[in-house]
Amino acid sequence: MLDIQIVRGRPDLVASGLTKRGQTVALDDFRGLDTRRRALVTEVDGLKRHRNESSKKIGEIMKRGGDAVALRNEMKALGEKVAALERDLAQVDAELDEFLKRLPNLPHESVPEGSSQEDNVVVRAWGTPRVFDFPALPHWDLGAGLGILDFERAARMTGARFALLTGDGARLERALINFMLDLHTKEHGYTEVLPPFLVNAQSLFGTGQLPKFESDLFKVEPGGYYLIPTAEVPVTNIHAEEILDAGRLPLAYCAYTPCFRSEAGSYGKDVRGLIRQHQFDKVELVRFAAPETSYAQLETLTGHAEEVLKRLELPHRVVNLCGGDLGASAAKTYDIEVWLPSQGVYREISSCSNFEAFQARRANIKYRPQEGAKAVHAHTLNGSGLAVGRTLVALLENGQERDGSVTLPRALHAYMDGRGCLTPR
Repeated sequence: MLDIQIVRGRPDLVASGLTKRGQTVALDDFRGLDTRRRALVTEVDGLKRHRNESSKKIGEIMKRGGDAVALRNEMKALGEKVAALERDLAQVDAELDEFLKRLPNLPHESVPEGSSQEDNVVVRAWGTPRVFDFPALPHWDLGAGLGILDFERAARMTGARFALLTGDGARLERALINFMLDLHTKEHGYTEVLPPFLVNAQSLFGTGQLPKFESDLFKVEPGGYYLIPTAEVPVTNIHAEEILDAGRLPLAYCAYTPCFRSEAGSYGKDVRGLIRQHQFDKVELVRFAAPETSYAQLETLTGHAEEVLKRLELPHRVVNLCGGDLGASAAKTYDIEVWLPSQGVYREISSCSNFEAFQARRANIKYRPQEGAKAVHAHTLNGSGLAVGRTLVALLENGQERDGSVTLPRALHAYMDGRGCLTPR
């Protein structure tokens, strides 16, 4: 959520930020509501002062034994008017709050101009895509040949866009999770947490999924809980309604969780295979930082996610998302894209974002810069480190051999009992 003082005092900044996103918002509606609110506050405060003065007069009249009936009647009418105006004020406040809830974050100045992913800017690339001397197969064919991926049985037991991993497939998924967690906790300094996989609406509001993106969520009734779309939600909310110690910043957490998304509106080739599932595994990185260091922290977090791909010997690149491709809550996002031979393109495997104070304002996450100072909102950051299913896809496709086997990178051998290859059944 944006600071109302910025929307009120810098409408030009808000308008230019929205333009960079390719969006327009009726700021005149905000100004009208805000003007109405100011007028109501002024009127209510004036009437309350008058009421206080009248109360004193009534007391004085009563002390003298006089008749205060007329003044009492006036006070009653005044009280009814104040109550009516306060109801109007509450309604205006609710409309202003709703307006602010639906505003996206303002893009950082380093976010490039552009309207779609075609305008994203490649920052760097690592590794050289392998040239195959045989037709590169997609992961679903490789998985079937290896006997590790079964979409038909998963569809029968649940429905479309679910997968059953068996044998080496299940083992490889677990190996990737453990490898990522070990790397981030032992070498990158993250504290591992295991959060709930169900959250309440307030937690989803805090990270920005609600109210705008409810159609992408799975809601559980009774209870009104939601299955988490990403560990970003519960992990960021670890410090909701808290004031952090500045000396502890930055705070860094990582978490493995399954994630659940309805993927409303998705279609095309991504419907097949593991790229866009209703349920998938992910290792998430979340950081809390002071505003003056948060962009350095974004570079650090992105580097940690990249390191997973380097250790797994997977060619990838980092792109700076343009304004039109930026998520609603983010001020800046780097997408890390991994090379998929079957498609001949780089595909997103991680999004690393700085939300500045946008989420912290919604979740009320603050820190005190120094003892005795006023508490201010922290900056929050997160990124996938990595999406496990997509990493498995990249490993299968980049490591495939002519005979249908798959060579595994050295970093995973210890997690696969020393094995360096998956072979067809």
